[in-house]
Amino acid sequence: MGSEITLSKPDLGGREEELILEVVRSGRLSLGPMLERFELEFAEWLGVEDAIATSSGTTALHLGVRSVGWGRGDRVVLSPFTFVASANALLYEGVEPVFADVDPETLNLTPEGAAAVVDGTITGVLPIDIFGFPCDMEGFERLAGEAGLGLLEDGAQALGTIDRQGRKVGSRGTPTAFAFYANKQMTTGEGGMLIPRDREEGERIRSERNQGRSADMSSLDHSGLGFNYRMSDVAAAIGVAQVERLDELLAARERVATLYSALLEGDERLTLPVFGSGSEVRSWFVYVVRLTEEIDRDGVIERLAGLGIPSKAYLPCVHTFPQFAEFGYAEGDFPIAEAASRQALALPFHGSLDEAQVETVVARLKEALDA
Repeated sequence: MGSEITLSKPDLGGREEELILEVVRSGRLSLGPMLERFELEFAEWLGVEDAIATSSGTTALHLGVRSVGWGRGDRVVLSPFTFVASANALLYEGVEPVFADVDPETLNLTPEGAAAVVDGTITGVLPIDIFGFPCDMEGFERLAGEAGLGLLEDGAQALGTIDRQGRKVGSRGTPTAFAFYANKQMTTGEGGMLIPRDREEGERIRSERNQGRSADMSSLDHSGLGFNYRMSDVAAAIGVAQVERLDELLAARERVATLYSALLEGDERLTLPVFGSGSEVRSWFVYVVRLTEEIDRDGVIERLAGLGIPSKAYLPCVHTFPQFAEFGYAEGDFPIAEAASRQALALPFHGSLDEAQVETVVARLKEALDA
């Protein structure tokens, strides 16, 4: 089993076991010292004042939507080429998602693309750092300031990403949500983190995370609507261990991405993911190639499976999902995003892949393409 090539795999070891055992022995399984430790150490690594751990990336996004103040009657611009949680978090609060097409190289929504649909009814923008490539937050900040829009960044796939101004995603002062599912750059199993604008906002979010209860847990009074979006201390223990070696985890994933790109470069049937279009540094969440239009992507996935290599169509465009039908979108509305969705193929990717395994994946991919 040790040589099996898997689509994704968390990198866990003895330190995670040690800290989980520490939590179990403490008897503090929820809202204990390990949770606070994780938040403090994560904030220190990111270079921000505060960070609020949540039960998932989706719950972090939902609390982010509420912290920005979006609600029923608001309309927020985002990309349709994203994981569905980005748009679902808007629906939770009755916010209408307004989709706009993406850049053909980075697959991110651009400030220019968002500006093209901004009118007097638009109240916010939700930029997404798709596949770990940084969106142009400087441009979105300028647009938000000029048009009076709220701004929330979905950095769920971008922990460790560096933007063109040399800042880590999440450190600019805009509320930003991260996710720690098992296939992410670091994991807590399930979990997320929301970066607030300041400590005062952070206290409000912590209250909402815990059923509206006072953040210091001093009473059972509940001052407003809240949710059970708490992260357990067991999950936080995994998080502490992962943050301790986060730079190492990120470097391992970059090594694998570099191997893939070196072996696949020059194959005209493929468009490879960009490492950066300038001074940006991508944080490698997945390694997704795009096939040319004439290639049957789903057929390639089937042939790869027959060769023992898992792969995945990644991602479908969310505007085609039934929960968004009421907003009147249809296939063909966003040609760049939809083309990427038809062509995108996620290859096995995690930091534990060795050179021989990457070479095997590449050889099998070329075999599947040649068939």
